Amino acid sequence: MSKLNTKRAPKPQAFWLFFPAASLLAAIAVPLSVWAVWSGTGWPAGLLDAGHGHELIFGFALALVAGYTLGPQPKTLLYPLFGLWLAARLSWIFLPHSLLAQLLGPAFALLLAWHVVPRFNAAKKWRNRMIAPLILLLCLLTLAFWFSTALNIPYAFWLPGPYKLMHAAITGLLLLMTFMGGRLIAPAVAGTLEKKGIALEARVQPRIEGMLIIALGGAIFLMAFPVADWITGSLLLAASGLITLRTLRWKLWLCPERPDLLVLAAGYLWLAVGALATSLALLRGTAVAPALHLITIGALGTLSTSVMLRLAWQRSHRKSPAAVEVFPIAALLSAAAISRFMAGDAPFSAPILLWLSASFWALAYLWLTVRLRILAKHAKNRRK
Repeated sequence: MSKLNTKRAPKPQAFWLFFPAASLLAAIAVPLSVWAVWSGTGWPAGLLDAGHGHELIFGFALALVAGYTLGPQPKTLLYPLFGLWLAARLSWIFLPHSLLAQLLGPAFALLLAWHVVPRFNAAKKWRNRMIAPLILLLCLLTLAFWFSTALNIPYAFWLPGPYKLMHAAITGLLLLMTFMGGRLIAPAVAGTLEKKGIALEARVQPRIEGMLIIALGGAIFLMAFPVADWITGSLLLAASGLITLRTLRWKLWLCPERPDLLVLAAGYLWLAVGALATSLALLRGTAVAPALHLITIGALGTLSTSVMLRLAWQRSHRKSPAAVEVFPIAALLSAAAISRFMAGDAPFSAPILLWLSASFWALAYLWLTVRLRILAKHAKNRRK
């Protein structure tokens, strides 16, 4: 009698599902949001005004969190969760004022937090434990955004308006990228330099990391309240200097053979640039929207594309992506960030710059979507 094959099929990886979907959403949502206003049609309604920021923060960014943190999951959990995310995106983009759209987004965020946050509670050091409350906060901000829009609650000291909530969420993403980016770059640089016989003393840099957590953690809450702009600006100014110092101490110029690390470092420096520009806007009392786009386009764009490509290449080819994979995308996103910043607080008065920014962004993420699908197919063939 032949032995029964009791080997279970491997659980699907969340990133193969969420990463391409997030990339496609990013590629489509930005040019559509520009079209909705520029064309005068107001279509799609969900990408007007604060809607496009809602989708990029609570749709795109949370999909990245899901793909990066969920890991392998049973199909009975992963596919319904992804289906909920997809339904939330479609309903918000096309029917933003419907009850369905108002409920599905917070439902996905809360369900994601339910499955992800407990994974980080086992950490012992306080710096390592901060990732759980930070992800929980980003998910809860989705619920706060719903309260501030769906229930038509006016601005109050206890619940700021939707734009201020998104500004706080962007600051939360700034801290999340600062923390996770540092934990990704530091060991990779140290390992690369050790192969050359070079010891890197400054790795995680716990003191700097701790100061960044305190400064940016305070800025998240204060960002929602205009009365505290000068304090928020000062905290972001300090964070910008700390991020720059931390990056320089990694000595990435000694790793020219690792283009993936160089691009990650470029994305990390975009965090410093975005924090600096935002701090100056707050301290001067000018609009913060152009500066915040340096964080969402320059930093989030560069870091997210780098992380997605790096993880996909490691799982499909067991190596890091080559320069031809990462440099063009990083260049497109840098051009997109600079163009949007130059367009200023009234971007539709400079439509050429705005369309250039949207086009560069869309092209980068469309190309990434294609590459992720190809790499996923290669990884599947390797497992056969």
